Amino acid sequence: MSEWVWACAATLRPGLMVLSGEIGTAGTHAHHTVQIMLARRGEFVLADGRGARRRTHAVIVPPDRAHAVVEGAPDGMLVHVDPESGAGRRLTEIFSESDDIARWCAAGAAIADDSEWFQDGRFRAVVAAAPAPHRHPAVTRALALLPGRLDAGPLRLADLARDVELSESRLAHLFSADVGLPFRPYVRWLRLQRATELVAAGNTLTAAAHGAGFADSSHLNRVCHRTFGSAPSELNRIRWVDDLIM
Repeated sequence: MSEWVWACAATLRPGLMVLSGEIGTAGTHAHHTVQIMLARRGEFVLADGRGARRRTHAVIVPPDRAHAVVEGAPDGMLVHVDPESGAGRRLTEIFSESDDIARWCAAGAAIADDSEWFQDGRFRAVVAAAPAPHRHPAVTRALALLPGRLDAGPLRLADLARDVELSESRLAHLFSADVGLPFRPYVRWLRLQRATELVAAGNTLTAAAHGAGFADSSHLNRVCHRTFGSAPSELNRIRWVDDLIM
C-alpha cells in the first residue's frame, strides 16, 4: 500500500483536528482519537485490524483501534476528536468500544446525515456539554501535569506517582482504567499532538521533535508511522488554516 498522502487544508484546535481535501491511503495504524472520515465525493475503502474491508462514504473509528485506508476518495473530511472531550465521549458511546467495522460504517453513515454534527460538509464543534468522566482525583492531577513536562525529556511514571501521592503501581492501574490507555502510550500520543502543533506553527520537523520531547526526528518518524500510518514529513504538505470548523 502506498504511503499516506493528503492534499488538504487543516485546522487544529484543543482536542480537535480537522482535515479537508483529497483522502489518501494509509497503512495499518491506531491513534488515541475518535476518527470521523467522510467522503463528500466518491467513496473510500477502510480495513480493520483483522483485514476486513468495507467500501463506504462515512465511518467513525473508535480510539486505539487498528485500521488502514486502502483506497482514498477525491474529496472528503477527516476529523480527529480527543476521546476525553465532550464530543469524543459522545462519539465513543455510539459503539461501546466496538472492533466491528460494520458498526463503524453504520455509525459514520448515521452521523454524516445529522445536522447537529455536520452542516454544509463542515464539522460542528457544538457538543462539548457531555458530562465529565468520573476519574480518580490523582489521575485528574496527573493528566493536568503531563502537558507541561513534555519538553523536559523522559517522563517517568514513578515521578508522576510521587507528585500525585500514590504508589507507581496504583497510579499505573488507575491511569489505564480511567484514561483507557496505559501511561507510556498516552505520553507518546501527547508528544505527537505537541509535534503536530509545532509543525502547524511553522517549526521544522527537527525542532518539532525536540520541542515535543522526542529523542530525535527518527523517534518522531517511528511514532508517526505507528499512529497515523505516515511519515511526519506529510505534515508539511498540509495547508494550515483557521476556518474549517463551524
